[in-house]
Amino acid sequence: MEQAGADNIILRLKRIEGQVRGIQKMIADEADCTEIMNQVAAVRSAIARVGVIIFESHARECLFDMKNGQSEHDFDEIITLMTRFIK
Repeated sequence: MEQAGADNIILRLKRIEGQVRGIQKMIADEADCTEIMNQVAAVRSAIARVGVIIFESHARECLFDMKNGQSEHDFDEIITLMTRFIK
């Protein structure tokens, strides 16, 4: 993964980390359940997006390797990762 892509992912993960801390504070402060669930949904969506970005990057690298004569093992790995990710 290129450095710019890694930096983007790290920035997203730090933002998610802040959101999770916010949820912890909301629970400790006995905030409204609807607001807490909205934040949980936002975190789930954000982490799913990170997973998609990482998967896309990895899939592109594997497909590029396959195009350049690398093993079909890479294709099997992509399928395994995709299956694991969508469960």
